Amino acid sequence: MKTSNGESRLPQSDRATSVAAGHWVLARAGKRVLRPGGLKLTNRMLEAADLSGKKVLEFAPGLGRTAAIMLDKGLASYTGVDEDPDAVARVQAVVGSRGTVVTAQAQSTGLESESAEVVVGEAMLTMQGDKGKRAIISEAFRLLEPGGRYAIHELGLTPDPIDTELADQLRQRLARTIRVNARPLTRTEWCELLEQAGFSIEWVGFEPMALLSMRRNIADEGLSGVIRILRNVARDKDLRHRVLEMRALFKEYSENLTGIAIVARKPTLEP
Repeated sequence: MKTSNGESRLPQSDRATSVAAGHWVLARAGKRVLRPGGLKLTNRMLEAADLSGKKVLEFAPGLGRTAAIMLDKGLASYTGVDEDPDAVARVQAVVGSRGTVVTAQAQSTGLESESAEVVVGEAMLTMQGDKGKRAIISEAFRLLEPGGRYAIHELGLTPDPIDTELADQLRQRLARTIRVNARPLTRTEWCELLEQAGFSIEWVGFEPMALLSMRRNIADEGLSGVIRILRNVARDKDLRHRVLEMRALFKEYSENLTGIAIVARKPTLEP
């Protein structure tokens, strides 16, 4: 469905700002980069994944920001998978004739096995419990050709290892604040999940979790984008409350949150 200005609706646009998921609240504010480590970590991850000439599949492409970046890297093909029809419509508008976006769950896409050379997923495994994480990682493994790469960009916990009580407290605070049952993990925990599914770890990168810092937003959104966000937040009391609530939490736990990206590889077939 489209809005009055011809754009596709944002996901969860029918929900009140007070209960909508935090990342879609930020999108309402005008934010276009919604990844924990920002565009810098996304670009580092994509470079490590070696996309040129590859068949690429993206889980939960959101607003299509990363899809647009990848399409400029000379892909053989692009397929996006999202369970939200509004997100599918927005991303399809971004990729146009250069790719296909389908409505399906990442846990069970219904797509052909070994049909992708690279699978990309950002800021979506974090939103799943252990069972959901494992199901999505297993589906990525199934979809990849032998030797293919799985690139993820997620929310991480530091230090590694982290105190169990602190980690539990942080996860509970995150869930209450962003209205999603977020379950970030340490580097070791993320890598173990991937390895248990059969992947080998090729590359790990970090960038600060600075989603709502002014410096990060200028880098990711540009000055005009920051002005757009500030104007929207100033005009809407409920939006302002949610954004400031999230910003305060991220600042409080800044030493324990990080953006983490991992590129893992599916083994090649034995000769």
